[in-house]
Amino acid sequence: MRVLQLIDSLAVGGAERMAVNYANGLSERIGLSALVATREEGVLKSQLNNQISYLFLNRKNTLDYRALLRLKAFVKENKIATIHAHGTSFFIAFLLKIIYPRIRIIWHEHYGGRVEQSLLSNWILFICTRFFESIFVVNLQLEQWVKKTLCFKNVFFIPNFATINEDVIKTTFLQGEVGKRVVLLANLKKPKNHMAILSAFQELQLQRLGWSLHCVGKIYNDRYSDDIKEYISNNELEDSIFLIDVRNDISHILSQATIGVLVSTAEGFPVSLLEYGLAKLAVVSTNVGYCSEVINEGVNGLLFNPTNPNELECQLSKIIDEPVSSRMQFGLNLQKLVKERYLEENIITTLFLHYRRK
Repeated sequence: MRVLQLIDSLAVGGAERMAVNYANGLSERIGLSALVATREEGVLKSQLNNQISYLFLNRKNTLDYRALLRLKAFVKENKIATIHAHGTSFFIAFLLKIIYPRIRIIWHEHYGGRVEQSLLSNWILFICTRFFESIFVVNLQLEQWVKKTLCFKNVFFIPNFATINEDVIKTTFLQGEVGKRVVLLANLKKPKNHMAILSAFQELQLQRLGWSLHCVGKIYNDRYSDDIKEYISNNELEDSIFLIDVRNDISHILSQATIGVLVSTAEGFPVSLLEYGLAKLAVVSTNVGYCSEVINEGVNGLLFNPTNPNELECQLSKIIDEPVSSRMQFGLNLQKLVKERYLEENIITTLFLHYRRK
């Protein structure tokens, strides 16, 4: 079995992390595990195992024919039979299929917001899927959307999984009081909804209680991030709310936190929830996408409706007011669930079954 993971970028993101996780997870189990980044490299490149065959296409535009030919040459040279295309890389996978029909294409959709879109806004995707063998999705709503909207039958739910990196170099040290740190793992962009957690933090006056908030993710220096910085400044929260750009030592960062939050208005299957679980954090999570399948209300975390700011404030206040022992039990319960259901071994086994499906 010789499989190529195809992804547009290796910047930090859910689809990107899973492409790397799959490549690494397969590297010692199949004849060849490869990964191609089409448009942009990033910090996740450093997390690729040495056994992986890697190529950066440096694709300049949608119809970059030279990049397409480099991809075809790489596939032929490495005798790759299956392309596992993640997210927006589906289009170059489609183009490759046109000029190299013998290749087998599987598309993996990670974007939970797709379920709110119409067929009209996805007509190019509809055409491309006629050339795909299977489609993988990260939650059950996406499975139904693909079947109904794209009229595609071979759709399979594949859960995301988390990995444990014991060799991480510890470079990030959080400010704030130990035992009173809230962390949000999310790039600063829509639909991650950062302003909701900032507003809840301010309304509850958590800074006066010694709590701090640490937002870890890509800072794009655009209007979205400018609004966040302006809010922090206007409310004099510089000593309690901290923006931390992309980091590689996520497990170390989480080991310093007490509560993990996720406030997005749209999600597929956020890997951050699984990472919170491995770090044994108490969690307050949005209830969109697959989140409510991971978080069991009152057992391993708390859920809220992201369109209702009062719910977030209520749940955040509730988890902060819980005894330390109760928060620790939430974290232990979530860790147990993640280790039972969402670690590499089980998911890679499921993946094998679908790869072998004819």
